[in-house]
Amino acid sequence: MRQLTALDAQFLNVETATTAAHVAGLAILDPADGAVNRAALAELLLERLHLSPALSLRLAAVPLGLDHPYWAEDPGFDLGNHLFELTLPAPGDDWQLADAVAEIHARRLDRAHPLWEMHLINGLADGRVAVYTKVHHAAIDGVSGAETLATLLDLTPDGHLKRRDIPTASADRLRRSGPAAPIHLANDTGPAHAAKGPRPTTAPIHAAKGPRPTTASVHAANGPRPTTASVGVPNDTPVPNDTLVPNGTVAPNGTVAPNGTRAPEGVPGLAAQDVPGLAAMLAGAVMRTATHPVRAVQSVVRAAEDLDAIPLAAGLPGAKLIAKAARLVARDRHERPELPSLTVPRTPFNGPISARRHLSFGSLPLKDVKNVAKAHGMSVNDVVMGLCASALRSWLRERDALPETPLIVAVPVAVRTAGAKDLVGNQISAMVAPMPTNVPDPEERLRAVGSVMGRAKRRFALAPATWLSELCSVLPAPLTSLATPAVFRLAGMAFPPINLIISNVPGPQFPLYLCGGRVLSYYPLSVLTDVSGGLNITCFSYDGMLDFGIVACPERMDDVWGLLGHLRTALDELLDERVGDEFRDGVGIDLVAG
Repeated sequence: MRQLTALDAQFLNVETATTAAHVAGLAILDPADGAVNRAALAELLLERLHLSPALSLRLAAVPLGLDHPYWAEDPGFDLGNHLFELTLPAPGDDWQLADAVAEIHARRLDRAHPLWEMHLINGLADGRVAVYTKVHHAAIDGVSGAETLATLLDLTPDGHLKRRDIPTASADRLRRSGPAAPIHLANDTGPAHAAKGPRPTTAPIHAAKGPRPTTASVHAANGPRPTTASVGVPNDTPVPNDTLVPNGTVAPNGTVAPNGTRAPEGVPGLAAQDVPGLAAMLAGAVMRTATHPVRAVQSVVRAAEDLDAIPLAAGLPGAKLIAKAARLVARDRHERPELPSLTVPRTPFNGPISARRHLSFGSLPLKDVKNVAKAHGMSVNDVVMGLCASALRSWLRERDALPETPLIVAVPVAVRTAGAKDLVGNQISAMVAPMPTNVPDPEERLRAVGSVMGRAKRRFALAPATWLSELCSVLPAPLTSLATPAVFRLAGMAFPPINLIISNVPGPQFPLYLCGGRVLSYYPLSVLTDVSGGLNITCFSYDGMLDFGIVACPERMDDVWGLLGHLRTALDELLDERVGDEFRDGVGIDLVAG
């Protein structure tokens, strides 16, 4: 039994009729001659579900919402509540795929069951298949989400044929549940394109290069993705010091169990998760309510140490002096680098969001990005942030909406330690920094990004920020759950604390397989809220490529796929004569939008 933390519970609290707080990924797969089907996915899930606690636990609410919920085993687990299948109508192009996924992504998860879904999508062009998976953010963060994904993937096409049993009560119960009952779904591809106005038939950057390629056609034309082991991970934020491999094995310091699995006692959630009774829940709630004022004061003091780095609060008069005083009281002698102004400008994608979602996704060659990083003496992660800054600048200029001051972005940072890698929930913090979208020259803009991000990372390395979790702990659970939706809506309308969230999640630089089908691309898709705005950009490095997933509220951003073209243009601007032709990868962007 484990109770949700205040940060975990906050991801539940933010959900409203217009906000769904789950993270997701869209995998495009080679069909492996039909091996990737619903029956194969069901068998794989039943066999490996016990390797990921987040997939087998449901919420157990405290009566009257007096305390944060608990995680507990679902005694009536039914795979039919989680595994779905649909087929796109002909021709099954990428626009239809993106529309279908956007509609699924907009729907909230059912809290009566473990908080995840998997959708097998057939009918794609060129015989490909797609698998869209979403898990509630209360259960996973970026790193644990990648680990959850790894439990279902294999290093070889026949890896799924090698049974990996762990004799536990949880695994036995899941297998006894048998295959899920048939699920009947209508072809759910959203409104007809005509209702939304004409769409471009080619992505902007392909207009002069012939027809816009699909995912499969790009790889067919350019060969398989690079598989060299030298390709690195484009993320220099703290991540666990573990080796992540498929089949659910997460081996400390690279040590893999002899049979390729972790011992049963090493995975919380495998044993029965007893939920406290009504009396115990109420007693615990009363005790925590009585002691909450003390914990709240402690959280306020700890958060005050980073007052000059907290959005909105950093702009208050005396914020830096208060932060220094709080650090002095806490005997924190670290001299933190001062941050620039975090004043948030107004943009079209800031403000209250609707329940609808549009999305686009595409890939950039990691080798090109690494070459730019090498030529400019900075990290790959900084180059990614620079590309996003350039793309956002171009998109805003097209609409005469470019602010004179930099955009303010939040960058999630994984702080999950080796000892906490099996815990359900979030081990994250955030860096908030200005993005120099107001700098016209691309070279100067990239250098400015490197400077700003370098300062933010140095500060984080000296004293990792905990203000995100501390602020979530200030108010008691009943009040937080009631106040959060209204506060988020008001903040989105009156004083948004940031312009958007940009995430970069590291992934493996070699091909992986699902039910025998090779994963060609994996596009991450994240959360929109009133506070964070109507745009989210997430990047995942996989098999020599950077796979971007962009989620937007259509009432806030009218052309989500145009932003992808600007990403490619931004990279081309930096691949100039100073980088040299010998550095160029020669692999074009693989843009897919919808």
